[in-house]
Amino acid sequence: MFRLLVKLALAALIANAVWRVGSVYASFYKFTDAVQETTQYGAEKNETELRARIVELGAEYDLPITDDNFSLRRVGEHTITDGSFTRPIEIVPTYRYPWPFTWHTDTFALKGGLSPVR
Repeated sequence: MFRLLVKLALAALIANAVWRVGSVYASFYKFTDAVQETTQYGAEKNETELRARIVELGAEYDLPITDDNFSLRRVGEHTITDGSFTRPIEIVPTYRYPWPFTWHTDTFALKGGLSPVR
């Protein structure tokens, strides 16, 4: 009986860790897709507006994105973003692990048409 309880407790800890890490990764991937869409359809926006929108997207996805932890540059028709941040994730109760995330997007800016960028 004791072995069964230990196995169940261990399974619960693993499931909890997978859920917490998976949730943050899901937010991160949604954020990265939104950044790519923003830069792709933001040809009429200047760099300051795009940077503000990326910080706003970070807040929407509950990620610690600030103006200091990413770069944005335009090379011809391409918009390139590179960024990184660290998000503490509670792997097991009361233990937070600082998990690093990095992203890179290189999009070809589309002009005209419908733009989902706010």
